[in-house]
Parts: sequence; structure tokens; C-alpha cells
Amino acid sequence: MQHWKLTLSYDGSRFHGWQVQPGLPTVQGALADVLHHLFGEQVLPQGSGRTDAGVHALAQIVSFPLESPIPPRNLIRAMNRALPQSVRVLAAAKVNQGFHARHSARAKSYEYRIFQRRRLLPDGATSLDFPCSPFLAPFVWDCHWPLSVERMQAAAALVCGTHDFTSFAASDPDLSVRSIEAGAAKMNPQKTIWESTWSTESDLLIYRIRGSGFLHHMVRNLVGTFVDVGRGSLEPQDISQILDTRQRSAAGPTAPAQGLFLKSVEYDPGFEDSLDEHE
Repeated sequence: MQHWKLTLSYDGSRFHGWQVQPGLPTVQGALADVLHHLFGEQVLPQGSGRTDAGVHALAQIVSFPLESPIPPRNLIRAMNRALPQSVRVLAAAKVNQGFHARHSARAKSYEYRIFQRRRLLPDGATSLDFPCSPFLAPFVWDCHWPLSVERMQAAAALVCGTHDFTSFAASDPDLSVRSIEAGAAKMNPQKTIWESTWSTESDLLIYRIRGSGFLHHMVRNLVGTFVDVGRGSLEPQDISQILDTRQRSAAGPTAPAQGLFLKSVEYDPGFEDSLDEHE
């Protein structure tokens, strides 16, 4: 039995999220179907996180066991021939049995992209509408409010450190963020954030966040709240009070799924039995 770690990139537009759902196209389901087609084995690959419908991945990590022997480079090529074009295997490595894509993760990074249809000009006026390219629209929030990047950056800095992020969690938290304590499931809303920044790159506003873990919808709820700050509905310093309330209703709206990308997942060294091979 060989244990595998894959690095995937996918366009989430065509999928109903990561997790298998009866009768619906999902990334996990597509991988399981391809592995069964190629090797005749019933395998359910485990991802580092359950991305929602419409969310993309630049480097999702997947782990699974496989009885059939195959070199990493051949596995990459075989899977990419069989997978839909919206999913690509970027790298493959054999890992030891203790590796699990989700449980072994030590840090994750996400990126959120906003296209500003209307922009603040140097004199404080607002520009006319800029059209969002149809080739860009599936991968950004086409936002019609002019936004102050400086205000959003001041707000984003306030979530760095260790906090209770209940105010930014979905009202129905994903079970993947629960920990078992004293034999009972208990949500662990405390997360440590090491990076939380906004930047302007070409026509986009890009939010980058790196942390120890994330609650269900946490990044999208943070972005929606920062946008409220950027358009003047909230003040940057309100973020600290929102964190303290521990009430979802205190934060802003959930940003659209299509602007969110899982950027990278980090692990402790020592899991690989062989070096990563890339296509």
C-alpha cells in the first residue's frame, strides 16, 4: 500500500465544492472517479480543506492510499489525461502513512480578488464604471462600490494575532473545524493569523491571509466586512469590537465565492518518502 500526497489546482466554477455530494459534480468526486477508472480501486481522497461551491484552488493538497504501484510522474500524467480540464494535478509525492492532508496541516494561505468597477480618483472623485472582462469575471468579486484600500488595510491588520473568530464564522460551522474534547464535539473558534494584508495589483484589489486554520466562511466574511470598511459603512477600529462580540450578526456580509482561492498549505517536514515530482 502506497500513500500519496497530490498538489492540485482547480477552477471551482464548475463544481459544487470539494466534498462528494450525490448527483452533483464535486472535486473530490472527480478525483475518486478517475482513480477508480485508472486503478479499479475505491478511494476517497482527503483534501486539506473543503472549499465551497465556486471557490478555487491554486494549490490544494490531497492525500489517499493506493495499492497499485506507479511512479509519481506517471500518476500525474495518467490523472491529468482523465480529469476534466478544470482540475490539474501539479505534483505528486509518496508520503508515510501518518500523513493526512487536513490533520497534518500547520498553516494555510488564502487569496481573495476584487475587481473595482468604480474607483476612487486622486482628487477624491469617483471614476465612471470600468467593465469587468468576461474572462476575469468568474474569478473575482465584481464590486460596484469605490473602496479605500488604506481603510481596508488598517482594518485587516487588526485581525492578526490569536483571536476568537466566532463573529466571522458561518452560522452553521463546518464540522471540520470542530475538535473532540472530553468525548464531545466542541467548536474551536480560536485561530492565529500571521498575515492579513490588502494590495492593489493592476485592476485588482487582492487580500492575502495566512493562519493556523480557518472557520467555515471565515475568509469570505472577513472580506465582506473589510469591504464595508472600505466603502465607509464601518470604521477600521470597529473590527476589534466585532471580534469581541462573538456574534455573526455584528460582522459584514459574506463575500461571493468566486473571488476566493486556496493559495497554499504548509506542513512539518519529514512526511515525504520521495521528493515531489512535477508534470
